[in-house]
Amino acid sequence: MKISPQHASLAGHFPGNPVVPGVVLLDAVTHALSQQVGRAVTVTGMPGVKFLAPLLPEQEFSIVITLKDGGRAGFDVVTDTHKILTGSATYD
Repeated sequence: MKISPQHASLAGHFPGNPVVPGVVLLDAVTHALSQQVGRAVTVTGMPGVKFLAPLLPEQEFSIVITLKDGGRAGFDVVTDTHKILTGSATYD
């Protein structure tokens, strides 16, 4: 998957040198979590999020979700060369 350079959030983040905002990546994680669970979920927390590298517009990435017991999940966002985001989420 990739984020289009025309995405509304990129205009101000950062002009002339756009980087995909973390909130856009976390939204993608939420959608991937819903797909993995098989229903719409409400994320109630992301207690362990760590941004490791920036993501550029049009840069390919994938999201790996690991479901755990009790409405918890781990996630990693990876490009073809490295992990750019890792964390955990709780959901209903």
